[in-house]
Amino acid sequence: MSLHHSDDPHLWNLESELRMFALDGPPVSRRTVIKTGLVGAAGAMLAHSPLARAITPAPAPAPTVNPKAKSVIQIWLWGGPCHIDTFDPKPAAGADYTGPLNGVLSTNVAGIQIGELFPLLAKQADKYSLIRSMTHGSNAHETAAYMVQTGRASGGRDVFPGVGAVVSLFKGYDAGYKGLLPPYIVLTELQGRFSESGFLGPKYKPFATGGDPGQARFVVEGVVAPGISDERQKARRELLHQLNTLERATTRGDARLGAFGQCEQDAYEMILGDAGKVFDLSQEKGDVRERYGSNTFGQSCLMARRLVERGVPYVTINHKGWDTHKQHFQIMRRKLPELDRGVATLLEDLKSRGLLDSTIVWVGGEFGRTPKVLWEPPWNGGRNHFGRVFSTLIAGGGFKGGHVVGSSDARGEEVADRPTHPCDLIASMYELLGIDPEARLPHPEGADVRAIPTVAADVQRGGRLSEIM
Repeated sequence: MSLHHSDDPHLWNLESELRMFALDGPPVSRRTVIKTGLVGAAGAMLAHSPLARAITPAPAPAPTVNPKAKSVIQIWLWGGPCHIDTFDPKPAAGADYTGPLNGVLSTNVAGIQIGELFPLLAKQADKYSLIRSMTHGSNAHETAAYMVQTGRASGGRDVFPGVGAVVSLFKGYDAGYKGLLPPYIVLTELQGRFSESGFLGPKYKPFATGGDPGQARFVVEGVVAPGISDERQKARRELLHQLNTLERATTRGDARLGAFGQCEQDAYEMILGDAGKVFDLSQEKGDVRERYGSNTFGQSCLMARRLVERGVPYVTINHKGWDTHKQHFQIMRRKLPELDRGVATLLEDLKSRGLLDSTIVWVGGEFGRTPKVLWEPPWNGGRNHFGRVFSTLIAGGGFKGGHVVGSSDARGEEVADRPTHPCDLIASMYELLGIDPEARLPHPEGADVRAIPTVAADVQRGGRLSEIM
Protein backbone atom coordinates (compact mmCIF):
# COMPACT_ATOMS: atom_id res chain seq x y z
CA MET A 1 0.00 0.00 0.00
CA SER A 2 1.20 3.50 -0.67
CA LEU A 3 -0.02 6.93 0.29
CA HIS A 4 0.41 9.91 -1.95
CA HIS A 5 1.50 13.27 -0.59
CA SER A 6 -1.19 15.26 1.21
CA ASP A 7 -1.12 18.89 2.30
CA ASP A 8 -2.72 17.82 5.56
CA PRO A 9 0.05 16.81 8.01
CA HIS A 10 -2.40 14.66 9.99
CA LEU A 11 -2.84 12.38 6.96
CA TRP A 12 0.81 12.37 5.83
CA ASN A 13 1.88 9.91 8.59
CA LEU A 14 -0.87 7.36 7.98
CA GLU A 15 1.18 4.91 5.93
CA SER A 16 3.11 3.40 8.84
CA GLU A 17 -0.02 3.32 10.97
CA LEU A 18 -2.25 1.63 8.43
CA ARG A 19 0.37 -1.04 7.75
CA MET A 20 -0.36 -2.32 11.23
CA PHE A 21 -3.78 -3.39 10.03
CA ALA A 22 -2.40 -5.65 7.26
CA LEU A 23 -3.85 -9.14 7.16
CA ASP A 24 -0.53 -10.82 7.89
CA GLY A 25 0.25 -8.44 10.76
CA PRO A 26 -0.43 -8.71 14.49
CA PRO A 27 -3.93 -8.26 15.92
CA VAL A 28 -5.20 -4.72 16.29
CA SER A 29 -4.28 -3.30 19.69
CA ARG A 30 -5.96 -0.64 21.82
CA ARG A 31 -2.81 1.42 21.42
CA THR A 32 -3.21 1.28 17.66
CA VAL A 33 -6.80 2.41 17.85
CA ILE A 34 -5.82 5.29 20.10
CA LYS A 35 -2.72 6.17 18.10
CA THR A 36 -4.43 6.21 14.72
CA GLY A 37 -6.93 8.40 16.49
CA LEU A 38 -9.29 8.22 13.73
CA VAL A 39 -6.84 10.00 11.93
CA GLY A 40 -6.23 12.58 14.49
CA ALA A 41 -9.42 13.51 16.19
CA ALA A 42 -11.32 11.27 18.58
CA GLY A 43 -8.84 8.55 19.42
CA ALA A 44 -8.89 9.31 23.11
CA MET A 45 -12.65 8.88 23.12
CA LEU A 46 -12.38 5.56 21.35
CA ALA A 47 -10.06 4.18 23.97
CA HIS A 48 -13.28 3.71 25.96
CA SER A 49 -15.47 2.55 23.10
CA PRO A 50 -17.13 -0.80 22.28
CA LEU A 51 -14.48 -1.22 19.60
CA ALA A 52 -11.68 -1.05 22.14
CA ARG A 53 -13.60 -3.49 24.30
CA ALA A 54 -13.90 -5.92 21.43
CA ILE A 55 -10.17 -5.66 20.77
CA THR A 56 -9.20 -6.33 24.40
CA PRO A 57 -12.21 -8.07 25.91
CA ALA A 58 -12.64 -8.26 29.66
CA PRO A 59 -14.71 -10.76 31.59
CA ALA A 60 -18.24 -9.52 32.13
CA PRO A 61 -18.84 -8.33 35.71
CA ALA A 62 -21.53 -9.78 37.90
CA PRO A 63 -24.94 -8.36 36.98
CA THR A 64 -26.21 -5.42 39.00
CA VAL A 65 -29.31 -5.94 41.11
CA ASN A 66 -32.41 -3.77 41.50
CA PRO A 67 -30.80 -0.43 40.67
CA LYS A 68 -32.60 2.75 41.66
CA ALA A 69 -29.85 4.98 40.29
CA LYS A 70 -28.47 4.90 36.76
CA SER A 71 -25.85 7.64 36.97
CA VAL A 72 -23.69 9.63 39.38
CA ILE A 73 -22.66 13.28 39.13
CA GLN A 74 -19.76 13.77 41.51
CA ILE A 75 -18.94 17.40 42.27
CA TRP A 76 -15.43 17.16 43.65
CA LEU A 77 -14.45 20.25 45.64
CA TRP A 78 -10.72 19.84 45.15
CA GLY A 79 -8.76 21.06 48.14
CA GLY A 80 -11.45 20.63 50.79
CA PRO A 81 -14.32 23.04 51.55
CA CYS A 82 -14.91 24.29 55.10
CA HIS A 83 -17.93 22.57 56.68
CA ILE A 84 -18.63 25.57 58.93
CA ASP A 85 -18.93 27.96 55.97
CA THR A 86 -21.08 25.57 53.93
CA PHE A 87 -23.33 22.80 55.27
CA ASP A 88 -22.67 22.82 59.05
CA PRO A 89 -22.71 26.46 60.23
CA LYS A 90 -21.82 27.25 63.86
CA PRO A 91 -22.95 30.86 64.49
CA ALA A 92 -22.77 30.45 68.26
CA ALA A 93 -19.10 29.43 68.17
CA GLY A 94 -17.97 33.03 67.82
CA ALA A 95 -15.90 35.07 65.41
CA ASP A 96 -12.75 32.99 65.86
CA TYR A 97 -14.65 30.15 64.20
CA THR A 98 -17.09 31.82 61.84
CA GLY A 99 -14.97 34.76 60.78
CA PRO A 100 -17.09 37.31 58.92
CA LEU A 101 -19.41 34.54 57.64
CA ASN A 102 -21.43 34.41 60.85
CA GLY A 103 -24.91 34.22 59.36
CA VAL A 104 -27.10 31.21 58.60
CA LEU A 105 -30.04 30.56 56.32
CA SER A 106 -33.12 28.56 57.18
CA THR A 107 -34.06 26.18 54.39
CA ASN A 108 -37.38 24.99 53.03
CA VAL A 109 -37.09 22.03 55.43
CA ALA A 110 -37.85 22.93 59.03
CA GLY A 111 -34.84 22.64 61.32
CA ILE A 112 -32.16 22.55 58.62
CA GLN A 113 -29.91 25.58 58.30
CA ILE A 114 -26.96 26.13 55.96
CA GLY A 115 -24.34 28.80 55.28
CA GLU A 116 -25.39 32.37 54.54
CA LEU A 117 -24.03 32.36 50.98
CA PHE A 118 -26.35 29.52 49.85
CA PRO A 119 -29.72 31.26 49.27
CA LEU A 120 -30.62 29.07 46.27
CA LEU A 121 -29.69 25.80 47.93
CA ALA A 122 -31.75 26.90 50.93
CA LYS A 123 -34.82 26.65 48.69
CA GLN A 124 -33.88 23.12 47.55
CA ALA A 125 -33.19 21.33 50.85
CA ASP A 126 -36.10 18.95 50.29
CA LYS A 127 -34.08 17.50 47.38
CA TYR A 128 -30.85 16.72 49.25
CA SER A 129 -29.55 15.40 52.55
CA LEU A 130 -26.50 16.56 54.47
CA ILE A 131 -23.97 14.27 56.11
CA ARG A 132 -22.39 16.35 58.87
CA SER A 133 -20.32 13.57 60.44
CA MET A 134 -17.97 12.50 57.64
CA THR A 135 -14.59 11.53 59.08
CA HIS A 136 -11.33 9.76 58.28
CA GLY A 137 -8.73 11.65 60.31
CA SER A 138 -6.27 12.39 57.51
CA ASN A 139 -5.05 15.94 56.86
CA ALA A 140 -2.98 15.10 53.74
CA HIS A 141 -4.52 15.81 50.33
CA GLU A 142 -3.33 12.63 48.62
CA THR A 143 -4.22 10.27 51.45
CA ALA A 144 -7.57 11.92 52.15
CA ALA A 145 -8.60 12.03 48.47
CA TYR A 146 -7.70 8.36 48.11
CA MET A 147 -9.73 7.40 51.18
CA VAL A 148 -12.80 9.43 50.19
CA GLN A 149 -12.85 8.12 46.62
CA THR A 150 -11.97 4.47 47.25
CA GLY A 151 -13.26 3.82 50.76
CA ARG A 152 -9.90 2.22 51.58
CA ALA A 153 -7.02 3.01 53.87
CA SER A 154 -3.93 4.28 52.08
CA GLY A 155 -0.73 2.28 51.92
CA GLY A 156 -0.21 -1.33 51.00
CA ARG A 157 0.81 -2.89 47.72
CA ASP A 158 -2.44 -2.29 45.79
CA VAL A 159 -3.81 0.96 44.41
CA PHE A 160 -7.55 0.44 44.60
CA PRO A 161 -9.90 1.93 41.99
CA GLY A 162 -12.03 4.95 42.77
CA VAL A 163 -15.82 4.98 42.69
CA GLY A 164 -15.97 6.18 39.07
CA ALA A 165 -13.81 3.31 37.81
CA VAL A 166 -15.84 0.73 39.74
CA VAL A 167 -19.09 2.16 38.36
CA SER A 168 -17.53 2.09 34.88
CA LEU A 169 -16.73 -1.60 35.39
CA PHE A 170 -20.22 -2.58 36.53
CA LYS A 171 -22.29 -0.10 34.50
CA GLY A 172 -20.09 0.47 31.44
CA TYR A 173 -19.33 -1.45 28.26
CA ASP A 174 -18.64 -4.75 29.99
CA ALA A 175 -22.16 -4.58 31.42
CA GLY A 176 -23.91 -3.70 28.16
CA TYR A 177 -23.54 0.08 27.98
CA LYS A 178 -24.05 1.00 24.33
CA GLY A 179 -23.23 4.69 24.08
CA LEU A 180 -20.37 6.17 22.09
CA LEU A 181 -19.68 8.55 24.94
CA PRO A 182 -17.24 7.06 27.47
CA PRO A 183 -18.98 5.72 30.60
CA TYR A 184 -16.72 7.76 32.93
CA ILE A 185 -16.11 11.41 32.06
CA VAL A 186 -14.32 14.16 34.00
CA LEU A 187 -15.02 17.84 33.45
CA THR A 188 -12.48 19.11 32.67
CA GLU A 189 -9.24 17.71 34.11
CA LEU A 190 -8.30 14.72 36.24
CA GLN A 191 -8.12 15.20 40.00
CA GLY A 192 -4.49 14.09 39.88
CA ARG A 193 -4.17 12.86 43.46
CA PHE A 194 -4.04 9.16 42.57
CA SER A 195 -4.75 6.78 39.69
CA GLU A 196 -8.54 6.76 39.44
CA SER A 197 -8.62 3.34 37.81
CA GLY A 198 -6.17 1.72 40.23
CA PHE A 199 -5.42 -1.93 39.54
CA LEU A 200 -8.36 -2.12 37.09
CA GLY A 201 -6.03 -0.52 34.56
CA PRO A 202 -6.25 2.24 31.93
CA LYS A 203 -9.42 0.88 30.33
CA TYR A 204 -11.35 2.23 33.33
CA LYS A 205 -9.55 5.55 33.58
CA PRO A 206 -11.89 8.49 33.00
CA PHE A 207 -11.97 10.52 29.82
CA ALA A 208 -10.98 14.09 30.74
CA THR A 209 -12.54 16.59 28.36
CA GLY A 210 -10.04 19.41 28.76
CA GLY A 211 -11.31 22.76 27.51
CA ASP A 212 -13.69 25.09 29.29
CA PRO A 213 -17.48 24.73 28.96
CA GLY A 214 -17.77 28.34 30.10
CA GLN A 215 -16.20 29.58 26.86
CA ALA A 216 -18.15 30.40 23.71
CA ARG A 217 -17.07 27.05 22.24
CA PHE A 218 -16.33 24.06 24.47
CA VAL A 219 -13.15 22.65 22.90
CA VAL A 220 -13.30 19.01 23.99
CA GLU A 221 -10.02 17.17 23.57
CA GLY A 222 -10.18 14.74 20.67
CA VAL A 223 -13.64 15.89 19.56
CA VAL A 224 -13.48 19.61 18.82
CA ALA A 225 -10.37 20.81 17.01
CA PRO A 226 -9.76 24.57 17.26
CA GLY A 227 -9.78 26.28 13.88
CA ILE A 228 -11.02 23.25 11.91
CA SER A 229 -14.52 23.46 10.47
CA ASP A 230 -16.91 20.54 9.98
CA GLU A 231 -16.44 20.94 6.22
CA ARG A 232 -12.69 20.46 6.54
CA GLN A 233 -13.21 17.40 8.73
CA LYS A 234 -15.50 15.92 6.06
CA ALA A 235 -12.92 16.69 3.38
CA ARG A 236 -10.26 14.89 5.42
CA ARG A 237 -12.46 11.83 5.66
CA GLU A 238 -13.08 11.75 1.93
CA LEU A 239 -9.34 12.09 1.25
CA LEU A 240 -8.60 9.24 3.64
CA HIS A 241 -11.00 6.98 1.76
CA GLN A 242 -9.38 7.88 -1.55
CA LEU A 243 -5.95 6.99 -0.16
CA ASN A 244 -7.02 3.78 1.54
CA THR A 245 -6.12 1.30 -1.20
CA LEU A 246 -5.46 -1.41 1.39
CA GLU A 247 -9.13 -2.00 2.14
CA ARG A 248 -10.05 -2.16 -1.52
CA ALA A 249 -7.24 -4.61 -2.27
CA THR A 250 -7.97 -7.15 0.46
CA THR A 251 -10.80 -9.40 1.51
CA ARG A 252 -13.64 -7.25 2.73
CA GLY A 253 -14.76 -9.78 5.31
CA ASP A 254 -11.63 -9.47 7.46
CA ALA A 255 -12.59 -8.74 11.06
CA ARG A 256 -9.59 -6.55 11.76
CA LEU A 257 -10.22 -4.27 8.81
CA GLY A 258 -13.86 -4.20 9.81
CA ALA A 259 -12.83 -3.10 13.29
CA PHE A 260 -10.80 -0.26 11.83
CA GLY A 261 -13.74 0.80 9.69
CA GLN A 262 -16.02 0.78 12.69
CA CYS A 263 -13.43 2.81 14.57
CA GLU A 264 -13.56 5.42 11.86
CA GLN A 265 -17.34 5.54 11.77
CA ASP A 266 -17.63 5.87 15.53
CA ALA A 267 -15.00 8.58 15.76
CA TYR A 268 -16.53 10.68 13.03
CA GLU A 269 -19.88 10.25 14.74
CA MET A 270 -18.23 11.83 17.78
CA ILE A 271 -16.82 14.67 15.69
CA LEU A 272 -19.58 15.39 13.21
CA GLY A 273 -22.62 13.38 14.32
CA ASP A 274 -25.24 13.60 17.02
CA ALA A 275 -23.07 11.97 19.70
CA GLY A 276 -20.57 14.82 19.68
CA LYS A 277 -23.30 17.47 19.79
CA VAL A 278 -23.83 16.70 23.47
CA PHE A 279 -20.80 18.93 24.09
CA ASP A 280 -22.29 21.86 22.16
CA LEU A 281 -23.84 23.98 24.89
CA SER A 282 -25.08 26.49 22.35
CA GLN A 283 -27.95 24.05 21.80
CA GLU A 284 -29.28 25.01 25.23
CA LYS A 285 -31.57 27.99 25.59
CA GLY A 286 -29.89 31.14 26.77
CA ASP A 287 -31.98 31.41 29.92
CA VAL A 288 -31.05 27.85 30.92
CA ARG A 289 -27.35 28.58 30.57
CA GLU A 290 -27.77 31.81 32.50
CA ARG A 291 -29.51 30.04 35.40
CA TYR A 292 -26.50 27.76 35.85
CA GLY A 293 -24.13 30.71 35.90
CA SER A 294 -21.84 32.16 33.24
CA ASN A 295 -18.71 30.56 34.62
CA THR A 296 -16.77 27.34 34.21
CA PHE A 297 -18.38 25.57 37.17
CA GLY A 298 -21.95 26.51 36.31
CA GLN A 299 -21.57 25.42 32.69
CA SER A 300 -19.87 22.20 33.87
CA CYS A 301 -23.01 21.43 35.89
CA LEU A 302 -25.11 21.97 32.79
CA MET A 303 -22.74 19.78 30.80
CA ALA A 304 -23.03 17.04 33.43
CA ARG A 305 -26.81 17.12 33.14
CA ARG A 306 -26.56 16.71 29.37
CA LEU A 307 -24.21 13.74 29.79
CA VAL A 308 -26.42 11.81 32.22
CA GLU A 309 -29.35 12.64 29.96
CA ARG A 310 -27.44 10.66 27.32
CA GLY A 311 -26.99 7.76 29.74
CA VAL A 312 -23.37 8.31 30.84
CA PRO A 313 -23.05 6.38 34.13
CA TYR A 314 -20.44 8.52 35.90
CA VAL A 315 -19.53 12.19 35.54
CA THR A 316 -17.08 14.06 37.77
CA ILE A 317 -16.84 17.83 37.90
CA ASN A 318 -13.39 18.64 39.25
CA HIS A 319 -13.99 22.02 40.87
CA LYS A 320 -10.68 23.42 42.05
CA GLY A 321 -9.79 26.27 44.37
CA TRP A 322 -10.88 25.11 47.85
CA ASP A 323 -7.41 24.81 49.41
CA THR A 324 -7.71 28.14 51.20
CA HIS A 325 -4.82 28.46 53.64
CA LYS A 326 -4.79 32.20 53.00
CA GLN A 327 -7.44 34.77 52.01
CA HIS A 328 -10.06 32.17 52.86
CA PHE A 329 -13.02 34.48 53.29
CA GLN A 330 -12.25 36.56 50.21
CA ILE A 331 -12.17 33.37 48.16
CA MET A 332 -15.35 32.01 49.77
CA ARG A 333 -17.30 35.13 48.83
CA ARG A 334 -16.56 34.29 45.21
CA LYS A 335 -16.72 30.50 45.20
CA LEU A 336 -19.69 29.81 47.47
CA PRO A 337 -22.20 31.78 45.34
CA GLU A 338 -20.93 29.91 42.24
CA LEU A 339 -21.37 26.59 44.02
CA ASP A 340 -24.80 27.61 45.29
CA ARG A 341 -26.05 28.61 41.86
CA GLY A 342 -24.61 25.65 39.96
CA VAL A 343 -25.71 22.90 42.36
CA ALA A 344 -29.15 24.36 43.10
CA THR A 345 -29.90 24.75 39.39
CA LEU A 346 -28.61 21.25 38.66
CA LEU A 347 -30.91 19.72 41.27
CA GLU A 348 -33.89 21.72 40.03
CA ASP A 349 -33.14 20.90 36.39
CA LEU A 350 -32.69 17.18 37.04
CA LYS A 351 -35.96 17.13 38.99
CA SER A 352 -37.93 18.93 36.29
CA ARG A 353 -36.65 16.50 33.65
CA GLY A 354 -37.43 13.40 35.67
CA LEU A 355 -33.73 12.58 36.11
CA LEU A 356 -33.15 13.22 39.82
CA ASP A 357 -34.70 9.93 40.91
CA SER A 358 -32.15 8.06 38.77
CA THR A 359 -29.11 10.35 39.27
CA ILE A 360 -27.02 10.51 42.44
CA VAL A 361 -25.52 13.96 43.03
CA TRP A 362 -22.52 13.80 45.39
CA VAL A 363 -20.96 17.11 46.53
CA GLY A 364 -17.84 17.22 48.71
CA GLY A 365 -14.07 17.22 48.90
CA GLU A 366 -11.31 15.22 50.52
CA PHE A 367 -11.76 16.80 53.97
CA GLY A 368 -12.96 19.95 55.71
CA ARG A 369 -10.93 22.86 57.02
CA THR A 370 -9.86 23.89 60.50
CA PRO A 371 -12.90 25.25 62.34
CA LYS A 372 -10.83 27.84 64.20
CA VAL A 373 -9.66 30.58 61.87
CA LEU A 374 -5.90 31.11 61.65
CA TRP A 375 -5.65 34.86 62.04
CA GLU A 376 -1.89 34.92 62.70
CA PRO A 377 0.78 35.32 59.98
CA PRO A 378 1.43 33.83 57.50
CA TRP A 379 -2.21 32.67 57.26
CA ASN A 380 -3.88 36.02 58.02
CA GLY A 381 -7.38 34.62 58.13
CA GLY A 382 -7.01 31.18 56.56
CA ARG A 383 -8.11 27.64 57.30
CA ASN A 384 -5.92 24.55 57.06
CA HIS A 385 -6.71 20.88 56.30
CA PHE A 386 -9.11 19.09 58.64
CA GLY A 387 -10.03 15.40 58.34
CA ARG A 388 -11.58 14.78 61.78
CA VAL A 389 -15.03 15.96 60.70
CA PHE A 390 -16.43 17.40 57.47
CA SER A 391 -19.67 17.58 55.49
CA THR A 392 -21.06 16.11 52.28
CA LEU A 393 -24.23 16.83 50.32
CA ILE A 394 -25.94 13.83 48.73
CA ALA A 395 -29.08 13.83 46.57
CA GLY A 396 -31.10 11.79 44.11
CA GLY A 397 -30.84 8.24 42.86
CA GLY A 398 -32.75 6.78 45.80
CA PHE A 399 -31.34 9.01 48.54
CA LYS A 400 -34.02 10.86 50.48
CA GLY A 401 -34.03 14.63 50.62
CA GLY A 402 -34.60 16.89 53.59
CA HIS A 403 -32.54 14.97 56.15
CA VAL A 404 -29.35 15.47 58.18
CA VAL A 405 -27.14 12.50 59.01
CA GLY A 406 -24.90 12.81 62.07
CA SER A 407 -23.57 15.95 63.69
CA SER A 408 -20.41 17.67 64.81
CA ASP A 409 -19.83 19.30 68.18
CA ALA A 410 -20.57 22.94 69.01
CA ARG A 411 -17.45 24.20 67.26
CA GLY A 412 -17.29 21.70 64.41
CA GLU A 413 -14.11 20.14 65.78
CA GLU A 414 -15.22 16.55 66.46
CA VAL A 415 -17.92 14.13 65.39
CA ALA A 416 -20.68 14.30 68.00
CA ASP A 417 -23.05 11.70 66.59
CA ARG A 418 -23.15 8.95 63.96
CA PRO A 419 -19.60 8.93 62.55
CA THR A 420 -19.78 8.29 58.81
CA HIS A 421 -16.73 6.96 57.00
CA PRO A 422 -16.03 7.10 53.26
CA CYS A 423 -16.77 3.38 52.77
CA ASP A 424 -20.22 3.88 54.36
CA LEU A 425 -21.19 6.46 51.76
CA ILE A 426 -19.63 4.53 48.88
CA ALA A 427 -21.32 1.25 49.87
CA SER A 428 -24.66 3.08 50.04
CA MET A 429 -24.16 4.55 46.55
CA TYR A 430 -23.19 1.14 45.15
CA GLU A 431 -26.32 -0.39 46.63
CA LEU A 432 -28.55 2.23 45.01
CA LEU A 433 -26.72 1.75 41.71
CA GLY A 434 -27.45 -1.96 41.92
CA ILE A 435 -23.80 -2.87 42.48
CA ASP A 436 -23.35 -5.55 45.10
CA PRO A 437 -20.85 -4.17 47.65
CA GLU A 438 -19.62 -7.76 48.01
CA ALA A 439 -19.02 -8.12 44.25
CA ARG A 440 -15.54 -9.27 43.36
CA LEU A 441 -13.26 -6.92 41.43
CA PRO A 442 -10.98 -8.38 38.72
CA HIS A 443 -7.56 -8.19 40.36
CA PRO A 444 -4.56 -8.67 38.02
CA GLU A 445 -3.04 -11.26 40.37
CA GLY A 446 -6.29 -13.00 41.20
CA ALA A 447 -6.61 -11.63 44.74
CA ASP A 448 -10.04 -11.72 46.33
CA VAL A 449 -10.92 -8.02 46.36
CA ARG A 450 -14.49 -6.84 46.87
CA ALA A 451 -16.15 -3.62 45.75
CA ILE A 452 -16.22 -2.54 49.40
CA PRO A 453 -13.57 -3.74 51.85
CA THR A 454 -14.65 -6.71 53.93
CA VAL A 455 -15.24 -6.44 57.66
CA ALA A 456 -11.88 -8.15 58.19
CA ALA A 457 -10.06 -5.29 56.45
CA ASP A 458 -8.54 -2.51 58.51
CA VAL A 459 -11.14 0.08 57.48
CA GLN A 460 -13.30 2.08 59.85
CA ARG A 461 -17.01 2.04 59.16
CA GLY A 462 -20.25 3.18 60.73
CA GLY A 463 -22.71 1.36 58.49
CA ARG A 464 -24.64 2.13 55.35
CA LEU A 465 -26.80 5.24 55.24
CA SER A 466 -30.08 3.40 55.72
CA GLU A 467 -31.72 6.44 57.33
CA ILE A 468 -31.70 8.29 54.00
CA MET A 469 -32.16 5.36 51.59
